[in-house]
Amino acid sequence: MRISAIETRMVRIPLKPERRMVSALGRHDHSDFLLLRLCTDAGIEGVGEATVTPQWSGETVWGAKALIDRVLAPLLLGRDPRDIDDIDRTMARRVVGNWFARAAVEMACWDVIGRSENRPVFELLGGAVRPLTVKSRFSLGAYPPDVAAERAAERVAAGFDTIKVKVGTDPQEDIERVRAVRAAVGEATTITIDANGGWDFDTALRCVRALEPVGVAWVEQPLPRGEYTRLRRLKERTGCRVLADESCFDLVQAEELITQGCCDALTVYPGKNGGIARARAIAALAEEHGIPCTIGSNLEWDVATAAMMHLVVGTPNMQVERLPGDCLGPSYHEFSVAKDPLPIDGPFTTLPRRPGLGVEVDWDRVAAHVLPD
Repeated sequence: MRISAIETRMVRIPLKPERRMVSALGRHDHSDFLLLRLCTDAGIEGVGEATVTPQWSGETVWGAKALIDRVLAPLLLGRDPRDIDDIDRTMARRVVGNWFARAAVEMACWDVIGRSENRPVFELLGGAVRPLTVKSRFSLGAYPPDVAAERAAERVAAGFDTIKVKVGTDPQEDIERVRAVRAAVGEATTITIDANGGWDFDTALRCVRALEPVGVAWVEQPLPRGEYTRLRRLKERTGCRVLADESCFDLVQAEELITQGCCDALTVYPGKNGGIARARAIAALAEEHGIPCTIGSNLEWDVATAAMMHLVVGTPNMQVERLPGDCLGPSYHEFSVAKDPLPIDGPFTTLPRRPGLGVEVDWDRVAAHVLPD
C-alpha cells in the first residue's frame, strides 16, 4: 500500500460564545484549523487535523497548508503509510518544528493502518490500558472574577471535579480570579492554574505564594518556555507542583525538564509533539523517571481529539486518573466536522471502538466553512 495523494482543507469554526477562551495568549473566538485527507492506492483513506495557533506553536493554517502541500506531500507520495517511523524520519529530515502540521500527516497514517486492519488505533498501540471513557478537567478562561466564579460553579454542577483556571494576565486579577473560583466551587473541587508562560519569575513567585491558601494542586507553565533554571528555582522556593506544557514539544526538551528537576508532570498530546508516536516516546521517558503525564489540548476538533483519546487509552503513563487532562475540544465549538461526533457528556469523552481513529469527516459540511487561500 502506497500514499497516492494528500489533500488539505483550511477550515474556520467559531467557538460557542460561553466557551470562548481568554488567556495570557489573548482571545480565541474561532478556530482556524487544517483538515487532511491521505489517500492510498489501495482505496483506503485516513484523516488528520492540524490544530495550529500562531501565538502558541508559531504555526498558521495557511503556513501548514503550504508546508504539507508543497514540501511534505511531494516527499511522501509513493511511501508506505504503515511505516510510521519512515514517515516521521522523512518529515523530520526536511522540516524543523511545525509539530502540528507533521502530526496531521502522522495521525492520518495511523488512521489508514487501523482501517486497513479493521482495528482501532489504541489496539495498534498495544491495547487499552484504561476504559474508553475518560474524565476531563474543565479549562476556564481568564474571565473577570465574577464571571469565572459563575462559570466554574456551573461546570461543577455539570459533573466536573477539576477546574483549570487561566492566569498569566494582570497579576492581581489572576489572584482574585482564582480566589473567586475557589469560593464558588468549595474545597472538594480540585483547582489547577495555567499561566501559558505569561508570568515572569518575580510575578510567578508572588502569585503562587498569594494563592497558597487557595489550595492550587498544579501550576501549569508559570514561566515562558525555555526558562528551565528559573522554573526549577520557582519549584524550590514555593514548593508548588509544576506541570510543564509549552516547554515540552520534543524528547530533548522533556529530558531537560526531567533531569534538571524543573517539573513534577508533563503535558503531552499528538499535535504539540508531532504525532502519536512521538507523544508516546515522551510519556515512556517520563515513566522511566517516575514523572506522570497528562493530555493537553488546543481545543481540537473530533479528528485530533480522537487521536488524543487513542494516546490516552493506549499509553500507561497518561495518568489522567491522577491528573485529569482535556479531551473536550469539540464541545467548545458551534458544530462538529464529524458525521458521528465523539460522544461528550459533561466531563466525559468516550472513544468509539471503530477502526482507525474512528472518525468520519463530513466533507460536505467542511466545504461550507473552508477558508480562502
